[in-house]
Amino acid sequence: MTQALLDIDGLSVAFRTGRGELQALRNVSLSIGKGEIIGVIGESGCGKSTLINSIIGLLPSNVGAISGKVSFDGEKLVGMTQAGLRRLRGERITTIFQDPMTALNPVLSIGTQMIAIQYRRPESLAAKRRRAIDFLERVRMPDAQKRLDQYPHQFSGGMRQRICIAMALLTEPDLLIADEPTTALDATLEVQVIRLLRELQRDVGCSVMFVSHHLGAVAELCERVAIMYAGEVVEQGTVRDIFRDPRHPYTRKLLECDPGRLAQRQEKLPTIPGEVPDLVHVPQGCIFRARCPDVFARCIERPPYDAVRPGHQAACHKARELANP
Repeated sequence: MTQALLDIDGLSVAFRTGRGELQALRNVSLSIGKGEIIGVIGESGCGKSTLINSIIGLLPSNVGAISGKVSFDGEKLVGMTQAGLRRLRGERITTIFQDPMTALNPVLSIGTQMIAIQYRRPESLAAKRRRAIDFLERVRMPDAQKRLDQYPHQFSGGMRQRICIAMALLTEPDLLIADEPTTALDATLEVQVIRLLRELQRDVGCSVMFVSHHLGAVAELCERVAIMYAGEVVEQGTVRDIFRDPRHPYTRKLLECDPGRLAQRQEKLPTIPGEVPDLVHVPQGCIFRARCPDVFARCIERPPYDAVRPGHQAACHKARELANP
């Protein structure tokens, strides 16, 4: 892997609740190289959004204990002042949020919003407007100059997401965090947005953290993948390793639930039996133990995060045994 731009080491985050401390993230370690695209996959509630908010410093007020390290280009983000985070957010770290229908201010024109986020650039208003038009054209916005003066309600969901992508890349960031950016789009638009993101990433040269539960989108866009379950990274490796030879039982079950992998039509889509564990009372040993088809006696012990092969790790006692035939 290239030199790390973002380095997360042993990150744990807990939230105060009426039932006690909820352990949202536990000992998460992950790194993103400069110019690399990494996917983060997991079910709803696995900790993907908490991971994002930990990076950009937008955790809610009920956050309790935070431990571990998050470094961005050598700067420590955990414990950084709000002024320091504001210096990075929107300039060197940008985010595409999940819902394009609510991401834009409904009472301001697109042009006003795209010019406003360039407030750090020492350029004239006309130059900022030209730059906004340029980036709208990059995301294939037809008649970009005219549409710059229109309002969000005058655009479809797919067009709004293109605007959000243009705004996120307008400052040419070092790190782009895409938080499930295709969830609200239909299948055709989803493919277009994925290809557009890949092209723009190459042009800008930024690193991308692509957070999603859509396996096909991750396989199409990313180079490496991290699989999250109940607040932990249980497996990570290259797209080829994860999709062709997964070594954690949760990853295998997740892939089995992908409708795109079904060979025959079925009345019911496959699911993973059982329920996600209560993170206020985190069970001992393997976090997936209660739902795992390969469970055995040793699973009451916390599994080590073993290297299956160079660049491929899995937190499972049987990781070396679970090779595909």
